Amino acid sequence: MIAQIPEPLFELGRVVATEAALQSIKDSGQEVDGFLNRHVHGDWGILSEMDAMKNDEALATGDRIFSTYRTDNGTKFWIITEPADDDGDRQLTTILLPSEY
Repeated sequence: MIAQIPEPLFELGRVVATEAALQSIKDSGQEVDGFLNRHVHGDWGILSEMDAMKNDEALATGDRIFSTYRTDNGTKFWIITEPADDDGDRQLTTILLPSEY
């Protein structure tokens, strides 16, 4: 039996990342695609329960979606998908370190 892959919960739009964030993920031996997949399927990483609930609400309202992850070597980084435009489309997702915000 082939496992079903759930549909993404939202569109990422254009994905951009800072050099430092990409390097920290690469240095951990992990792939950025794995974290983007978690983000777009509602695994918000190491957020508080309240922040996770805000993301769940943002799926319906079109507000910003914010995830926090930690690489295997301990580096924390964020993935932020900007609010939807008037047409309901999300245009941009950014991967960055907290110090770069």
